[in-house]
Amino acid sequence: EELDLVDYYLEQALFYSRSNGVEKDYIIKEIQLKDIVNQVIRRNSKSFIREKVKLELEELDLTVYTDTKWLEFIISQLIVNALKYHSDHPVIRIFGAKKDNCMSLTIEDNGIGISEKDLPNVFEKGYTGKSGRQYTKSTGIGLYLCRKLCNRLGLSISLKSNLNVGTTVEIIFPATVLSDTLSVKVK
Repeated sequence: EELDLVDYYLEQALFYSRSNGVEKDYIIKEIQLKDIVNQVIRRNSKSFIREKVKLELEELDLTVYTDTKWLEFIISQLIVNALKYHSDHPVIRIFGAKKDNCMSLTIEDNGIGISEKDLPNVFEKGYTGKSGRQYTKSTGIGLYLCRKLCNRLGLSISLKSNLNVGTTVEIIFPATVLSDTLSVKVK
């Protein structure tokens, strides 16, 4: 467990140091959301078991266009947060949806939630809020990196939460991807 924690913080530090140059190290390609989500779940399987988290996966057979490594990091940060700030009977629900001009991935938990006062600041660098200081060690870097990396990849991310009810984070993938060498319309 301690080695996993060290590995997590080291990975976070490395991604933080590379976050200003994402465009130098990404490859946009067709990705199955189900494959990425399953990879992140496998990597965090010990935590799911230890915390006795019920996991619900729905509608993940969707194709998106983005970078595998960076998206895996973003999803991992969101799942780790859901695992850290869980309730007594934790449930994490991960589902995808096809919308008019985009695809979405939603990670929803029934954890401790975030106070309304803290919500406007959750994506700010170094901001931990009341929950981060009260319940666990928090760096205030995870959600900041998620937003920064999503912006660099042309994705959008939003978060809704209610204190003592849970948190929902949604990542939106555009229908059209433009890159130096790739122009693809999502089917």
